[in-house]
Amino acid sequence: MRQHFEVQNAARDQAIAQARTLTRLCANTIRAIHRHEWQEAEAQLQGTRQAAEQIRALLADHPSLYHAGYTQDALKEFAEAHLVYALVQGSALPDPEALQVPPSTYIGGLAEAATELRRHILDLLRLDAQADAERLLDAMDAVYSLLITMDFPEAITDGLRRRTDAVRGVLERTRGDLTLSLRQQRLERALHAVAGRLAGLEPTSDENPG
Repeated sequence: MRQHFEVQNAARDQAIAQARTLTRLCANTIRAIHRHEWQEAEAQLQGTRQAAEQIRALLADHPSLYHAGYTQDALKEFAEAHLVYALVQGSALPDPEALQVPPSTYIGGLAEAATELRRHILDLLRLDAQADAERLLDAMDAVYSLLITMDFPEAITDGLRRRTDAVRGVLERTRGDLTLSLRQQRLERALHAVAGRLAGLEPTSDENPG
């Protein structure tokens, strides 16, 4: 019996260390995405795949440790990083089977990926890339529309209702920011057009009284 607990405790220590590594790699991935450093993001994503696989292999014989909070939190960050990358790139979203994570962990990562899009949208607005910002807002809206259909007990979805509420708040604020930016853009274009017409009405030097 003692040997059993010693083995499990050693596996726990390794799992916690590996979970921290995975979480760090996921943060690096999202940071690279926001900086539009795509090669770096892809390299970090590859690192997350390896770290996640190591966790799964390490805990294959320890299901209680695999389903522990620290493990699933790290795998949620793993799902989030891959989903943010897919959403920003406009590519198909990997499903839970592709990422090899439980559905509840995946849906939590999807919710957090949607909220993470706000930062990217605001960066795009600062670059006057409104069309790309609108595309990501539509993606955020689509994720929210999916989340609100997951009406299951919290014990099954692992806190999804709270995350869905957070997505709704972020979505509303981001939609307001985008609407304001688009109005500002239209106003600037209108003012530019008026300035151009006024410039065409200015008298030439020949028309000035001499």
